Amino acid sequence: MSRIAYVNGRYLSLAQACVNVEDRGYQFSDGVYEVCEVRGGRLIDERRHIIRLERSLSELRIAMPMSPAALGVVLREVIRRNRVRWGIVYLQITRGVARRDHAFPPAGTEPSVVVTARNMDLAAAEKLADAGVAVISVPENRWARVDIKSVSLLPNVLAKQAAREQGAREAWFVDNEGRVTEGSSSNAWIVTRDGKVVTRHADQAILRGITRTVVLDVLKAHGLTLEERPFTLDEAHGAREAFITSASQIVLPVVRIDGRPVGNGAPGLIASALRRDYHSHAEKG
Repeated sequence: MSRIAYVNGRYLSLAQACVNVEDRGYQFSDGVYEVCEVRGGRLIDERRHIIRLERSLSELRIAMPMSPAALGVVLREVIRRNRVRWGIVYLQITRGVARRDHAFPPAGTEPSVVVTARNMDLAAAEKLADAGVAVISVPENRWARVDIKSVSLLPNVLAKQAAREQGAREAWFVDNEGRVTEGSSSNAWIVTRDGKVVTRHADQAILRGITRTVVLDVLKAHGLTLEERPFTLDEAHGAREAFITSASQIVLPVVRIDGRPVGNGAPGLIASALRRDYHSHAEKG
């Protein structure tokens, strides 16, 4: 079955789905995006994703192209047309199409909207979580507003490629003070030797992940101690556990950092429990 995309009001086969060459997303990365999990054909945490989308658009002074309710209809229709049961839906909104000029285009320029969706391999994802993944560290070299979910992701692309070339799943950015900020496409977490769960506080140096937000609720339900603060790469190397979180990976245990085992080199009990109980706290659309 041919995949279907929504592009500016039309549902088209992927082969026909195109954007204008002067779309500012293409020319300047002048846009934002969201990735939502789909589970059992249902959107997960739609409300939270829309709130974050509206914030990102506001920070870049891009108009919301339609109401949240209308956008929800589009997201569900793309999921339905692609018969996605377990996977992701991707939404991108740019400032629109205009003659190439760094300054904003004329008032009234309509934002561009693209939505795609695809199934993922649930069995493969669970197998990956059972084994755990490796991460590497790379220098932090991104702009100072990564709290905006912008499509400007070139440093993330290069970091992810460096990880793949070293046989790792993810790369963690490390700032000039040796502190981990986040992953190239995930939030970063450790569990200290005394059982405290640590992740960086949500400032402008990281993206406030939706999965991260739900995990905070799961931690509270389990009665675990949370510390929202920067942690160093040295702390991560000496941690009992480590894990990453994102909409497409949920909670994924980390078993190696820079080639060194984390804890006993196997997925930890806390990370595994958070993954197991995650969807009892997430919002199902």
